[in-house]
Amino acid sequence: MRRFRPPPPNFLRDHAHPAWRDIALTTLPVALFCAVVVGLVFWLVDPAPPRAITISAGPADSSFMQMAQAYRAILARNGVTLKILESDGSVQNLQRLLDPKQHVDLAFVQGGVADGLDTRSLMSLGSVAYLPIIVFYRGSGLTRLSELDGKRIAIGRVGSGTRELALKLLSANGIDPGGDSTFLPLDGMDAATALVSGRVEAAMLSGDSTTRGLMLRLLDIPGISVMSFDEAAAYTRLFPYLENVDLPPGVLDLRRRQPRETVHLIGPTVELVARDTLHPALSDLLIEAAGEVNGAPGLLQREGQFPSPAVHDFRVSEDATRYYKSGKSFLYRALPFWLASVADRLLVLLLPLAVLVIPALRTIPALYRWRVRSRIYRYYGALIAIERNALKHTNEEERRALVEELDEIERSLNTLRMPLAFADAFYVLREHVGFVRMHLRANESQSHSGAV
Repeated sequence: MRRFRPPPPNFLRDHAHPAWRDIALTTLPVALFCAVVVGLVFWLVDPAPPRAITISAGPADSSFMQMAQAYRAILARNGVTLKILESDGSVQNLQRLLDPKQHVDLAFVQGGVADGLDTRSLMSLGSVAYLPIIVFYRGSGLTRLSELDGKRIAIGRVGSGTRELALKLLSANGIDPGGDSTFLPLDGMDAATALVSGRVEAAMLSGDSTTRGLMLRLLDIPGISVMSFDEAAAYTRLFPYLENVDLPPGVLDLRRRQPRETVHLIGPTVELVARDTLHPALSDLLIEAAGEVNGAPGLLQREGQFPSPAVHDFRVSEDATRYYKSGKSFLYRALPFWLASVADRLLVLLLPLAVLVIPALRTIPALYRWRVRSRIYRYYGALIAIERNALKHTNEEERRALVEELDEIERSLNTLRMPLAFADAFYVLREHVGFVRMHLRANESQSHSGAV
């Protein structure tokens, strides 16, 4: 019975473009790998800054809202849309930042409202303003909050930082909810109106909602005075997040010298707080906007005093620290925001290019050599099989089949195009084909002589 032999290998008969085919098949996988790595780094490691962010500001008539609107105009010049949400104040702003379901990126938060809360997911871009507590009352000569015991006091709306701070300061003076005093949830113009009408005997107003015009109108009303915190130093020791802020004589109205004497105030600073996912490019842009809006001189601060890296309740972000030390990077100083953002991200690609892509590119020559040599090795595999079969005791029919296989190999080699760098291996292969053919002829001669 005839022995079974595997079918001969199928060699390429069309070798018209082996060079570019080999180059393509070895280069494309590496190029695809490099493209995937670069793409992942470009979009995941250093994503593009979003074109829209959301800030939780404050009541419609507050300075928080005015600052947010000014920020929006500055960010719009750089192609970033700032969406503004009204709120009751710092407490609600902080709650929105801490709630992952709320789509809020940053907010104005006054010092002291984060006591006992886990704020590790938040970071501060710096302090942007003072927010003193201003106490207007009916009468004169009041210098201590403890003298308000038993009176009707407007302490700010629920959810506002004014209310939180007022309750802490009154409690430090022995005035707590449920005692002899009556607390009303009024702030801003509502609290001032209640004070003028006599519905309350004192109003603890926030610098956020108390404008220069409102203060002048209250001071012009007979029987209404502003309290000077003579114990301001003690408050700043007991409450580390408080600052001592003075209103010098005439700062409200030089012609009429309002106020007539220095008014000592206390209050926290306002921090621009963001989630720790805020893009670094937007951090720089926001601090720059704060410098333009909050860096001007005013009633409560000198020029250039804000924004400031001095914060109390939140950690300062690394990007903000870098900005306060060295300012914007060269790219953002020299190029428009979006162009600088793209260039900055491209620089990040240098790391994966150096670590992964360049070594991957070095594998292309090795893969190319392997592919070309593998074609040669395939012929050698067929030659070895023919030679082994020739050594066996084969009949004339099997020997003729071996010769046909060898002829098929030679026909394939005649059309094979080989790069010059592998010409030596190619001609050695042709010599070995001739060697196997001589071997087959020798075996054929021996077979014929043996038959004779």
